[in-house]
Amino acid sequence: MIKYLRYLRNKYILTLMIFGVYMLFLDDVDVFSIFRQQMKYNKILTEKVEMEEKLVKTRTVLNQLNNLESIEKFAREEKMFKRDDEDIFVIVED
Repeated sequence: MIKYLRYLRNKYILTLMIFGVYMLFLDDVDVFSIFRQQMKYNKILTEKVEMEEKLVKTRTVLNQLNNLESIEKFAREEKMFKRDDEDIFVIVED
């Protein structure tokens, strides 16, 4: 223990240790904020991939809706639209 205290008396080592503690834990850009920012970045990247997949799916549906029959089919199947004289029964499987 006394051996290590001798090194702490050196002003350069003491200054380097204080600077290291400050940079790792007390600064605005410390280890914890960098970790949080990295987590947010990863989350945003996954959301970006999901949005790109949804965009591709939406574009394919939009390209398929080029005539009146396909528009009616899409409205009936996806949006549950109906004619005035019809009843719709939705069957949900668990």
